Amino acid sequence: MSFDLILRDARLDGRPEPTDIGIRDGRIAAVAPALPADGPVEDLGGRLAVPGFVETHVHLDKSCLLGRCTCREGTLDEAVAAVAQAKRSFTEEDVYARAERTLRKAIGQGTMRMRTHVEVDPRIGLTSLRALTRLKRDYAWAVGIEICVFPQEGLLDDPGCEDVLVAALEGGADVVGGAPYMDADSHGQIARIFALAKRYDVDIDFHLDFGLDPAHLDVEEVCRLTDATGWGGRVAVGHVTKFSSVSPERFGEIAGRLAASGVAVTVLPATDLFLTGRDHDRDVPRGVTPAHRFLALGVNCSLSTNNVLNPFTPFGDCSLVRMANLYANIAQVGTPAGMTDCLAMVTTRSARLLNLDDYGIVPGNPADVVVLDCETPADAVAELAQPLFGLKGGTRTFTRPAPRLHDPR
Repeated sequence: MSFDLILRDARLDGRPEPTDIGIRDGRIAAVAPALPADGPVEDLGGRLAVPGFVETHVHLDKSCLLGRCTCREGTLDEAVAAVAQAKRSFTEEDVYARAERTLRKAIGQGTMRMRTHVEVDPRIGLTSLRALTRLKRDYAWAVGIEICVFPQEGLLDDPGCEDVLVAALEGGADVVGGAPYMDADSHGQIARIFALAKRYDVDIDFHLDFGLDPAHLDVEEVCRLTDATGWGGRVAVGHVTKFSSVSPERFGEIAGRLAASGVAVTVLPATDLFLTGRDHDRDVPRGVTPAHRFLALGVNCSLSTNNVLNPFTPFGDCSLVRMANLYANIAQVGTPAGMTDCLAMVTTRSARLLNLDDYGIVPGNPADVVVLDCETPADAVAELAQPLFGLKGGTRTFTRPAPRLHDPR
């Protein structure tokens, strides 16, 4: 059997011994020890190979806004207002340039699938959608992008917004999202988003239950409508910082409801940690929902970046390994099994959230592979292991050489 490339001596999650990965015609052709060397060979030296990282929740359209927005309080309301003001001057070329800068960072960190949330409303119209549609096409060689359109500044309370949202879905947006807490009638917005999802046969991804006061939760309504519409497995909710404030008993109830309805959860450690608890002057709550506890209760979860270099999150290098490590620190996850789960929440579990049916290093799937400078998934999270190179469809998309020490002895 001939191969276009053999990745020799690779470590894969779930396999105790190193193995080889044979690639042919852009796909995984074989995974087995000691494949015949009929083709070019790259020796991984026992390093970990993972399927490309999956970013489930990022905002490319409003990334890289530092310098344009003045923020002093660091609150959600201030960030929404600052970006809303900046958004009025966005142009298609501006959005494309900033999004491209962020996307190239993500590619260099091993991200190969992505769902980006894009704001559409009567003020920005479809400007950002057009920019990211071009970006999606231009960078298909390195990353597969889903575009989720949503109303950041409200839907029912923003006259004309639904017309723009419909136009975006008519124009080819892949997913519809919402931010119910931005409308006075949060359940009304949820109902309209489900109606649009049914009309256009698209998945749903909500920004949901942001804050620390769990007295009012919209998750029950999302689960109810998921059941009523038969949309189980096609709905995700992100942030859900209020879940970090509920009792263990209530947490278990929420987990049971999510698992039964097939609603997935995305936790956004950097943004949630940065924005929440601003009114506390000591013992500041983390505001990060314990996704690993949801996993143990049958809920699919992902970890993701959310915002990069803007008022919502004024930092970020687009590394999902770093995000998994940050989460592990916040959630006090330190066992090898727990850290392996953290890496799964930026790989296999994220892929499940996006309903990717061609994901993973198994024969027949696209040869989307990232090689990390470590041996195990737990090592990757514990050591912030750097991606050394990646293949998308069997073609190298980035290289990050390991550092060399220049010892004078």
